[in-house]
Amino acid sequence: MSETEEIGAHERRTAVTQELVREVGDALEAHEATQVRALVADLETPDLADLIELLEPEHRIGLIQTLGPDFDFEVLTEVDEKVRDQLSEALPNDVLAKAVTDLDSDDAAYLIEGLEADDQKEILDQLPQGERAALQRNLLYPEETAGRLMQADFVAVPPFWTVGHVIDFARDAEDLPETFSEIFVVDPGFHLLGSIDISRLLRAKRDLTVDKIMDTDRHIVLATADQEAVARQFERYGLMAAPVVDKNDRLVGVVTVDDVVEVIEQEADEDAKLLAGVGDERLSDSVRQIAPPRFSWLFVNLFTAILASAVIALFDTTIESMVALAVLMPIVASMGGNAGTQTMTVAVRALATKELNPANIVRVVVRETAVGLLNGMAFALIMALIAVAWFGTEQLGLVIAAAMLVNMLAAALAGIFIPLALDRMGFDPAVASTVFVTTVTDVVGFFSFLGLATLWLK
Repeated sequence: MSETEEIGAHERRTAVTQELVREVGDALEAHEATQVRALVADLETPDLADLIELLEPEHRIGLIQTLGPDFDFEVLTEVDEKVRDQLSEALPNDVLAKAVTDLDSDDAAYLIEGLEADDQKEILDQLPQGERAALQRNLLYPEETAGRLMQADFVAVPPFWTVGHVIDFARDAEDLPETFSEIFVVDPGFHLLGSIDISRLLRAKRDLTVDKIMDTDRHIVLATADQEAVARQFERYGLMAAPVVDKNDRLVGVVTVDDVVEVIEQEADEDAKLLAGVGDERLSDSVRQIAPPRFSWLFVNLFTAILASAVIALFDTTIESMVALAVLMPIVASMGGNAGTQTMTVAVRALATKELNPANIVRVVVRETAVGLLNGMAFALIMALIAVAWFGTEQLGLVIAAAMLVNMLAAALAGIFIPLALDRMGFDPAVASTVFVTTVTDVVGFFSFLGLATLWLK
């Protein structure tokens, strides 16, 4: 079998199909535990997470309970956030305590963060003291901060230990993390002094002290830092891990690149949805959860559409005298809207990643203005030729050419300045930029085209 065939066969074995979802649901309703286990036996962690999301809510808990000790709680880190919250509320606290014990502290914190305080306490009371303290430390920090993102399990040693001492300690200690790539060096107050990559430690002579080989030039993350800022720091400096310190510069955890990748995906997904006006909605959400927030933005958009229609109504006599205007005016508004969206998308993303800042803002504004002007001139010429060929009047070609140029330039300016203005006022530019940019391009497009037509085509 070729490599391609092997990959295809593997995908067929592990892909979660609608048939599998139905079979598992039927087996759960029939209380056929053996059949349920057989159906999901070959599923890997991400596939089992997909299956849980696709099952009916009442079947999700049944599947976990049916699998019992065979259920890998790592699956709970792969499911949709809202599904995970539903499972956390439905699962017994003793099961959640077992899950928390099996998971890293950051994943465990996400699992129980939404529970009532009494339930959290009951779960925490069932944990060993060290694990309980680590999890409580995570829960102290606000959501979407480095303190909530970090893993509280790490290896720290004093600077006077020798390389041999550290290696022996790592071999003999039973409470170390299962995997780690570096060892941190701390003073008696647990202030971070430096770190040592495992590869460097293994190559060093056993009698060397740690302070002789540690790296003191580390990128440190404050526990209260926003997770998006942490992700940018990882991306900018190519980090694999970064120590996390509290306000007193004491080492409290470590952020790893796998956690940061999830943050990057989450933030990109959030920005894309906000630009479309759909908010933080998930595929697992119900109609009742999705409809109200979508309605609110559509309601705002209704008023902006009415504003554009009011502009058209100002020129109803002109439109009546030349039907061609009604045919062509949507083109002007549509082209402006698309051009504005292009500029706005670039601006919003650059603001989110902090790439757009006072140091380069003038250059970016000039660039986008130039792009709008050049594209406006190009499409003005194209539409002028089309209008002349279509309706046989050169005046109409000149009108639509001028309107196209004006609106494409307005679109470029709106696409850059509206996100900047919203950001300066403290609003998320991804949330409202689309509505305002579309309003500007519609109003300017209709007004310029119909206004010029009124003046030139009398």
